[in-house]
Amino acid sequence: MSGRIFAFPQGKGSTVGSYVIYGLAKRGVGPAAIVNSAAEGIIAVGATLAGIPLVDRFDVGGLRTGDRLIVDGTRGTLELPDVRAVHVVTALLRNQGRILIVRRSEKVGSFRGRWSAVSGYLEGREVPKTRAVREIREETGIRGAIFRAASSPVLARDDATMYVVHPFLFDVPGRRVRLDWENVEHRWIRPTDLDRYDTVPRLRDVVAAALSTSNSKSPTRTRSTRRPRPR
Repeated sequence: MSGRIFAFPQGKGSTVGSYVIYGLAKRGVGPAAIVNSAAEGIIAVGATLAGIPLVDRFDVGGLRTGDRLIVDGTRGTLELPDVRAVHVVTALLRNQGRILIVRRSEKVGSFRGRWSAVSGYLEGREVPKTRAVREIREETGIRGAIFRAASSPVLARDDATMYVVHPFLFDVPGRRVRLDWENVEHRWIRPTDLDRYDTVPRLRDVVAAALSTSNSKSPTRTRSTRRPRPR
C-alpha cells in the first residue's frame, strides 16, 4: 500500500487495528491516504496517530484500482481528474411490494438492452426530484406517484465516466405502464430478484439505498409540468 490510496467501505475489528495502521506508517509502508464510505473509530484513530489523510462519506463503489485520486484530508474532499462525472436520477417505482424495472432500447445512448429503473439525465441546475417526476410520466405514463424517499447519490462507473445516481422512491397506484421509445419491455419484480437480470451498473445498490430510507419519510404527492426532453 505504500504510496497508494487505500479505499474501502469501513473498518471492522478490535482496537489493535489502530496500532496496525500506525505501525505501517512508522515503517514507511503505510498508505498515502485512506478513503472510507463510513469511517469508524478504529480507522479514524489509526489515521490520526499515523498522520494519514482520511476522507469518509464517499461511495467507494465507484472507484477502481489504478484510479488517480487527489485527496485533501483537511477539506475532506476527493477528486478524480481522469473521470467525467454525469449526474442522473433514478426513480424507483413501487406497488404492493414489487418494483418496476425497464429494459433499455437500442435507441438510447448508453447500456442498450440492459435493465434499469426509470432514469434520466439532469440538465443544468435542474432540481433532481423534479426531473425524477418528469421521467416517471414520460417513460411510463403513470400519474399520481407518491414520493416516499430520496437517498444519497450512488456512484456507478462505466470506464472513464462516473454516473452520479440520485435515487428516489415513489409508490404508485397501479401497474399499468405505457413505455416510450427509451425502453422496450417492463416487469414488476421483487427487489430480491434483481440478480436474475442483466442490469445497468450498481442498480441493486441504488434500489437498496432508496428502500432503506423509505420508512423515515412522509408521503408527498408529486406535481410537475411536462416538457420535451433533449437527448
